[in-house]
Amino acid sequence: MDRQIPQPTTKLAKRLLLAALIASSASGCASQRDVSVSMAPPQVAPTNSVAIRAVDWQQVLSEPETGTIRPVGYNDGVVFAAPTLIAQAPAEAGERSTGKALQLDPPKEDGELGDGSEGDKEAVGKENGNEAAPEKKEANSPSPSFPPASVDYYISTALARHPKLLAARQRVAAATYVIPQAKALPDPTFNNTFWPIQDQALETAAGRVGHQMSVNQMVPFPKKLQTKAVIASREVQIAQAEVDLIAREITESVRLAYYEVWFAGRAIAIIEETKDLVADLTDVAEARYRSGGSQQDVLRAQLETDRLDEQLISLRKQKQIAQADLATLLQQPVGLVPETTDRLDIADTPQQIESLISLAEQCNPKLRGLAWEIQRDREKQRLACLQKYPDFTVGVNWGLISDSSSVLSPVANGHDNISFNLGTTLPIWRDKIDAGIREASHRTSSTTRRLEAERDELYGKIRRLIAQADALSEQRDIYEDRIIPRTEDTLKLSIADYRGKRTDFFTLIETYRELLMFETQLARIDATLAGTIAQLDRTVGCPH
Repeated sequence: MDRQIPQPTTKLAKRLLLAALIASSASGCASQRDVSVSMAPPQVAPTNSVAIRAVDWQQVLSEPETGTIRPVGYNDGVVFAAPTLIAQAPAEAGERSTGKALQLDPPKEDGELGDGSEGDKEAVGKENGNEAAPEKKEANSPSPSFPPASVDYYISTALARHPKLLAARQRVAAATYVIPQAKALPDPTFNNTFWPIQDQALETAAGRVGHQMSVNQMVPFPKKLQTKAVIASREVQIAQAEVDLIAREITESVRLAYYEVWFAGRAIAIIEETKDLVADLTDVAEARYRSGGSQQDVLRAQLETDRLDEQLISLRKQKQIAQADLATLLQQPVGLVPETTDRLDIADTPQQIESLISLAEQCNPKLRGLAWEIQRDREKQRLACLQKYPDFTVGVNWGLISDSSSVLSPVANGHDNISFNLGTTLPIWRDKIDAGIREASHRTSSTTRRLEAERDELYGKIRRLIAQADALSEQRDIYEDRIIPRTEDTLKLSIADYRGKRTDFFTLIETYRELLMFETQLARIDATLAGTIAQLDRTVGCPH
């Protein structure tokens, strides 16, 4: 059955419709011309190890080819492209990157495929409905791991570039420019009255008035402008307290993410060491099987190896998630793979709750911010009371007099008139003024109660964190000094008894599992203790 060939008019109409759709989709909001940042489309690596067919985004978006994706940084309102840290250019042929090591075997060369390889590729492409395109190998993992660094290094890096903190600092800078606006006088006013029809203009004995001009300046009652400036300065201090609060939050988040990365790495190291132990147990079970023992022991040992491999997969996934969280705080969520040091420095657990409460009263940014809010509200209450007093207006007037022949006065001399005026507001609506005073008073009382509630919550949190840190410290000592050494001795005896056929393999495996659980639990206690101290430091608020 023959296919119907579309008529030229129908084909032309479809092309015109397609062109109209493309033109309408291309139009949009005009971008800002004075700020221009070139961003390449993101390249998402596949979750499995099979190489995928790359999409040529440069032709789709019609942008110049870029080898890397560069993050956008913000500094003092200026947008700039940060150094290349996100992704790397595709590796050349013959090179093998870290991500490619996780992929399946690369495609064979043309000579190995034979003469029909090209035809096979084209057939597959046509079968899928797509034209054959050159395949590109993409890395399945981010850029190479960052060298192991301490938590202090990551904290300083996050505080230097985190946009949330930079935005808070910009708010402080903006608030400082409110002070000169608050203490400045209002703009003066200029008025000009003129008569376009000369014979209808106002006429005095000195002559006909052509223009009447005046300049007036409103002067608030003394202390009003000063009080407004004090209120603006309190807003600056409140904004600065918010900066400190955000800095403490970022510091805590970095430390918690760092400790999670450390725990996952430590647990992986424990599993790797345990695999060597299980390999030794497997050798013992095989030797016993060759001497007439049960094959079930060998299979059980091999099953334990498989179980450890499954735990490694879960721990590696957990570590990658923690690394992603830490890299996000460092403003490199795609390309950075942060690594931790092997040793986790845990500060001593504070013992005196009274000293921590005293430090929190002085250092906690939230308490300081609420204290500045109380002072601001008190100044607003004072400003509301000052509304009972009038504001003044001073001005100067100038009348342009004409003594032309059309004037009617016989004594017209054409002297201009100059006068001064003084005015005042009349604060007679007492209900409005009293309502403003009561409003400011209630706001001050509300902020005071908020400070009391925040202080009580802060004290309770400090007490809970100290109790948690003390308990974790005691558990850590028990695991490190008593439980783990005794379990290791028990395992050594169990291995010796199993070789001497004085115990079964199930008892040996149970002892080994307990040792693995205790060592992993000790690593979790260390990470949790370090995280608890990080939360306690943030609650107190004093910088280190």
